[in-house]
Amino acid sequence: MRAHTLDQHSAPPKTKRFYKALYFQVVVGLILGILVGHLWPDLGASLKPLGDGFVKLVKMMIAPVVFCTIVSGITSLNDTREIGKTLVKSMALFYALTAAALLVGLAAVMIIQPGSGMHVSPTSLDPTVAARYAKQAAPVGFVDFVLHIIPNSFFGAFADGEVLPVLLIAILVGFGLTRVGKAGEPVTVGIESFAHVLFAAFGFIMRLAPLGAFGAMAFTVGKYGIQSIGSLGMLILTFYVACGFFVAVIVGGLARAHGFSLWKVLRYFREELLIVLGTSSSEPVLPRVLQKLEALGCKKGVSGLVLPMGYSFNLDGTAIYLTLASLFIAQACDIHLSAGQIAAMLGVMLLTSKGAAGVTGSGFVALVATLTVMPDLPVAGVALLVGIDRFMSEARALTSIISNCVASIVVSIWENACDREVLARELNQNYADTEQSLEERGEVMGLALHPQPAAQPSH
Repeated sequence: MRAHTLDQHSAPPKTKRFYKALYFQVVVGLILGILVGHLWPDLGASLKPLGDGFVKLVKMMIAPVVFCTIVSGITSLNDTREIGKTLVKSMALFYALTAAALLVGLAAVMIIQPGSGMHVSPTSLDPTVAARYAKQAAPVGFVDFVLHIIPNSFFGAFADGEVLPVLLIAILVGFGLTRVGKAGEPVTVGIESFAHVLFAAFGFIMRLAPLGAFGAMAFTVGKYGIQSIGSLGMLILTFYVACGFFVAVIVGGLARAHGFSLWKVLRYFREELLIVLGTSSSEPVLPRVLQKLEALGCKKGVSGLVLPMGYSFNLDGTAIYLTLASLFIAQACDIHLSAGQIAAMLGVMLLTSKGAAGVTGSGFVALVATLTVMPDLPVAGVALLVGIDRFMSEARALTSIISNCVASIVVSIWENACDREVLARELNQNYADTEQSLEERGEVMGLALHPQPAAQPSH
């Protein structure tokens, strides 16, 4: 067993002082950001570059990390024909979760009705807000969406930093390496070595997470003010209730059905969740989550494929937001939608919720893309949401990353690529021990430059 081999090479974990833990430092950064933004709004708003800079630093690492992870994962599989099955199962799960998320958002807005009684005239709305975001909207046609996945050039995918084109290239290169046999071994070793370098560099960048969380939160509170929540507080509350219900009931039920606890998963990934909360983006934690998934016993050939796909195809937080925000605009503008119109809107959202990166504002862009092809609702209605969108982006990102973590574990279990003993042990052990164990092992995504036969997982 791979876990046993790792234990032989690792020293007994030492207790890590709480103030040295990254999650504690991020919490402190969040609290200080809220205080600075509230007490000195102008100063808080000026700190936006701290959050943006941290996210940009991480984003520049995403493309090579995804490429190395997937290529090395494919070359480590005994039967590459299983990849097709993994992709199909992942997509089926993603669409099922997205459909559930859309329905949860629909139910929440229909029951609570946060827009009722506002009586907003569509002619009074500012159309320039929607026009600004419409330029960023992803293509909504199926053919355009598929063509968008194919990069203009091999290295162009890395330059643009989009996950799906890099995913496509990584799969092609991975299959190519499995075909050429020994001729490809130097390339495989080189990619694995490069992965070590990437994750070492990423470790340095993650030390800036508290600073990034501080800057992002100070900007949010300083720019929009906590008082801005009051005017549309019922909408924000409805959205958070819907996201909480989806995570606790839908995602929690999925985890329970496969023999592990959602609460323990949240505790295990709590450091990453705090970073997502602070930056309103799930991208900064992608490499770290990949590393922890393998530490949970998930084979990198499966989890390394499922998680990056989930970042574009399983944005459940965005799906909840789309239905809730669209129906809110309809309620606020006194527009009645028939069951057929709502069904058509859900069909459009199944596509517009895909392909957006998990970064701040992607949900708002997806909403504009949805309303653009829905003649029944005014696109200018997004002007009602622009002031509070930032306060909902955290919940969107958190919901999506939690769903993707659980989905990666579930698909790994389906593919017999998850060591259930390791999964149970890692989820049950103390979090500080987990952090120290990862650091002392020096394992990065389980990539060993000179792997021993005994280190291969047996499933």
